[in-house]
Amino acid sequence: MSVRHAIFRGLELGRSVLQRGLLKPAVRVAAKLRGERVGPAARTVQPRPFLPARYRYYRSSLRGLAAQLQAAAFRRRFPRNRAVFLAFGLGVGLIEQQLEDDRKTAATCQDIQAVFRKKRFQTPTKPLTSGYKLEDYIIGNQVGKGSNAAVYEAAAQFAPAKESDSQRPLVQLREDEEEGENGRSLTCCSLRNFPLAIKMMWNFGASSSNEDILKSMSQELVPAGPLALKQMKEQITLDGDFGVLPKRVSAHPNVITVYRAFTADVPLLPGALEEYPDVLPPRLNPAGLGNNRTLFLVMKNYPCTLRQYLEVSTPGRRQGALMVLQLLEGVDHLCRQGVAHRDLKSDNVLLEFDSAGCPRLVITDFGCCLAQRDSSLQLPFISSWVSRGGNPSLMAPEVITAVPGSDVVIDYSKADAWAVGAISYEIFGQRNPFYRAVGLESRKYEEKQLPPLPSGVPVDVQIVIRLLLRRSPSKRPSARVAANMLHVSLWGRKVLADQDSAGMRELVDWLLCQSAVVLLKGCRGPSGKSVEAELQRSFLSNLELDDLRTAVGFLLYGQGQAMMLSA
Repeated sequence: MSVRHAIFRGLELGRSVLQRGLLKPAVRVAAKLRGERVGPAARTVQPRPFLPARYRYYRSSLRGLAAQLQAAAFRRRFPRNRAVFLAFGLGVGLIEQQLEDDRKTAATCQDIQAVFRKKRFQTPTKPLTSGYKLEDYIIGNQVGKGSNAAVYEAAAQFAPAKESDSQRPLVQLREDEEEGENGRSLTCCSLRNFPLAIKMMWNFGASSSNEDILKSMSQELVPAGPLALKQMKEQITLDGDFGVLPKRVSAHPNVITVYRAFTADVPLLPGALEEYPDVLPPRLNPAGLGNNRTLFLVMKNYPCTLRQYLEVSTPGRRQGALMVLQLLEGVDHLCRQGVAHRDLKSDNVLLEFDSAGCPRLVITDFGCCLAQRDSSLQLPFISSWVSRGGNPSLMAPEVITAVPGSDVVIDYSKADAWAVGAISYEIFGQRNPFYRAVGLESRKYEEKQLPPLPSGVPVDVQIVIRLLLRRSPSKRPSARVAANMLHVSLWGRKVLADQDSAGMRELVDWLLCQSAVVLLKGCRGPSGKSVEAELQRSFLSNLELDDLRTAVGFLLYGQGQAMMLSA
């Protein structure tokens, strides 16, 4: 806003107050004192609809105070009070203009958000036309095993595996010249022959009926696609914790998608008797404790987990920032749809590479998640029998320190974001500070005890990680705000540097430029898009002015603190 426009606004306000105050005819004043109504009824000036309520009293009070100051100035013939009056008028004009700018900026953010939300994310794998029975798949070697399931590589019957390839190791290392001496990438030899993975759940508590199985393992169905249960004939109510109905999250590039979910008899798969004999049914192992039927989930086959990748490779500065950002985008997507993962760790993150060799991260294993219809993510903690989630070592402070009680509620809205901060240490080549071998406990650690990150980690990324690991959730940014901080740091450095001078106008120009760039790159689908393009699209589809402004404020404050410490 120009100074000239602000002065004119103040003068107009002053003139209107003068006309309505000092120059009002005496007849009208007398009539008003007698309670008579003279002339047409005066119209009440209403504040503009976009003006927040907290400014309405301020503006009306300024008008009344300005009129009193002007009247006193004329009575006392003390002209210097006119400057005070004009200053108040000028202030009102500036406030209204700033609010108008904010309204336009918010409208621009909403328009950008609407454009990118129309282009829904589509999974890269071709949709399956069948696959609702275990017999529809060829099952290969075991690729993973957890505390409640085993995962095998698989292929649909129309794409059988080649015998020569089935004997090769699942994962091999390949030196990557572009990554430097520590840069190595993982490539899967058998992904072409086994593009799918089947997760076989271990059934202890549920009976062998379809309804009981799906009810007891309903959390695993949270990332299920729209056609995953199409062929199930029963009308099943999926009950979650305390009667909360788990919802299905929409597709997202950083969240696993379950293509098919069905029940079947437990088969004797390779390595079963050696790896998990106790969970087999008695018909396969007389000493087994499992039931005859269980739940099977069909997903995309990924080369490795994040933990496996980090054991043999250290990402560069930019790649590390992109990996942390992907985890935040995935967590934010879950939080917006009322889901808390509650067991986020490097073992539960899968990894593949885009066409440029950048790691793409996908959150998986929802067996411990909390899924709700609303987005409050608050769980009544009335008894110690209520499950808090997965690994106690990686629980956020507000979760691990909760004491059961009749009125106690655990808020999970920022718990997964805290876990991302802990995983970030692993991404940048250090051990997770909350693993037992390191020594910190989320129950009682102090923020000053957090180990320093490597000097090569960008300052903005260090600021984000430190904020994510704050003990108090009220002082911790949400996953959305933290993701916005990294977005601005990676692609909006000039905006961040010019915030004091350019303000919101520069920010809007940057957002429009980013939108144009992403649209020009096209929306050809995840298989042809880079990780960076997916992240920019996710950022623009979730764009909100308040979150973006909070992110910029956090960054500016953190940079100021870093400069003070370095000085």
